[in-house]
Amino acid sequence: MVDTTMEKAALRKALLAARAALTPMQKAAFDAAICARVLAWWEANLAGSNAVLGVYWPLRGEPDLAPAYAALSARGAALALPVVLERDAALGFAAWTPGEALLRDAMGVAVPAALRMVARPPALLIPCLGFNAGRFRLGYGGGYYDRTLAPLPRPLTVGVAYTCLAADFASAAHDVALDLIITEA
Repeated sequence: MVDTTMEKAALRKALLAARAALTPMQKAAFDAAICARVLAWWEANLAGSNAVLGVYWPLRGEPDLAPAYAALSARGAALALPVVLERDAALGFAAWTPGEALLRDAMGVAVPAALRMVARPPALLIPCLGFNAGRFRLGYGGGYYDRTLAPLPRPLTVGVAYTCLAADFASAAHDVALDLIITEA
């Protein structure tokens, strides 16, 4: 089991390589399957609730859920993208509609060009670089999602990852288990 900082750094590197090794055809098929699962999850859990759903824009080979976002928006879902407001702080969220202009922030993350900040959404789709059997996620190490999930009441959390990114690692005291992990499988 991976549990030290150096071991987690090596695991992150290996998981990034595994994700990068997916062929474009595999990635497209996996992304389509994940989109279908996200839509089914929304319909079963939040459709008609008027709840804002926090989503993400993919970077570094993360699953691309743009088709699901368009379908969710067409079904009346309000979406919000995460925004880094300051280093070592929780994420903020800005309302976003698919097709609306995005720009890259200083960290290279896509954010709405017109920032219309909203409260932390009650449900979040969270990209995972890796995940373990306890539904803990491994991210890039910045801790933004950990700080975002720390305050109560805790939002409903759905991790999004490829099955090949399942890994054996120990969670830290500040880590929060996700409610569900959606993969292509």
